[in-house]
Amino acid sequence: MNILKRLLKIGQAEAHAAVNKMEDPINMSEQAIRDLRGDLEKALEALAQVKALSIRTKNEIEEKTQEAEEYTQKAVLLLKKAQTESLSAEEGDRLAREALIKKEQIHQEVAAAELQKAKVDNDVLKMEGNIATLKQNIQKWENELKTLKARVKVADATKQLNKQMAQLDSHGTVATLERMKDKVLQEEALADAYGDIANSNKSVDDEINKAVNVHASKADNELDLLKKQLGITKDISDNNQ
Repeated sequence: MNILKRLLKIGQAEAHAAVNKMEDPINMSEQAIRDLRGDLEKALEALAQVKALSIRTKNEIEEKTQEAEEYTQKAVLLLKKAQTESLSAEEGDRLAREALIKKEQIHQEVAAAELQKAKVDNDVLKMEGNIATLKQNIQKWENELKTLKARVKVADATKQLNKQMAQLDSHGTVATLERMKDKVLQEEALADAYGDIANSNKSVDDEINKAVNVHASKADNELDLLKKQLGITKDISDNNQ
């Protein structure tokens, strides 16, 4: 049983390989249509030959019919000569009889030729019908092949697009965008942090400057008050000038 199973698996594998190695169905269809066109050309050649046979048989029938009529006229002429004694009665009858026998033989040949022509003409009709059907089928299959080619192109393009869309996340595009988003948020947060630190430093300096200016203002006020008490109206700096 194990051997049989192994052989079955091998056979299945070979069958799948054979299917995979098959030619493109489009190319196979095109080749099939080319083969049908070759068959059509051969059928047209055969039809031409059969029609030629029909025409030749028709011409033979007409010629033999005319020949039979000539033998009838010869028999009449022989009998007339026998009547005018330019030919003996016995000889006239004998030759007239021979002429009529020839005429009968020709009529039999004509009948056989007409039967043959009827058969040939019937074959011509059948062949013309088959050729017309073959032409219609070739035209129909060529149109269907054009449609299938267009559908194959659309299907391939759609398949490729869908494949690319399906592989977007697997290629890490979405993950990369998420990482970039996190990075940007981190950078923005870091920038805000540095901004807060910078603002914090400025606030301390402002407080220091403000405090310094307050003390300076108090000293100036005290100086002015002291000058007023001493009766000094001019600034010492003015006297130095």
